[in-house]
Amino acid sequence: MVSRRSAGLLLYRNAPTGIEVLLAHPGGPLWARRDDGAWTVPKGEYGPDEEPLAAARREFAEEMGRPAPAAPGLVDLGEVRQRSGKIVTAWALEGDFDTSGLVSNTFEMEWPPHSGRRCSFPEIDRAQWFPLPTARAKMVPAQAEFLDRLVAALEADGS
Repeated sequence: MVSRRSAGLLLYRNAPTGIEVLLAHPGGPLWARRDDGAWTVPKGEYGPDEEPLAAARREFAEEMGRPAPAAPGLVDLGEVRQRSGKIVTAWALEGDFDTSGLVSNTFEMEWPPHSGRRCSFPEIDRAQWFPLPTARAKMVPAQAEFLDRLVAALEADGS
């Protein structure tokens, strides 16, 4: 069986209280009441013919409503395997992003279950900046490894 693969961009910024990262909360009724352990790097699936970084940039724009900031210094955060088996590859990028204008693409699903009704929901219902300790609690557990890798890369760079 081939694992599903996703790619994403983890924006970070230097705030007065330290590094903050931008996380996205999945939309739809299955995630509506989940908070801790539910937030994610803005990401999406890609196929075998698509370059992962190109997919990460495309998915960021689709899920957040506009492209990631243009900034030098992309940090390769590698990949993690989530509990579902999905492999997520991510890059960190320093920049700012105003979350108030979030307009995500949508998906359809039958809701309520077995009702025969199809409803449309945003893929991402909100995005927020979090300091690293809070982000670790909010993130899908496997993705928290990206925070450790980001901190290590910034320390190695002297940032």
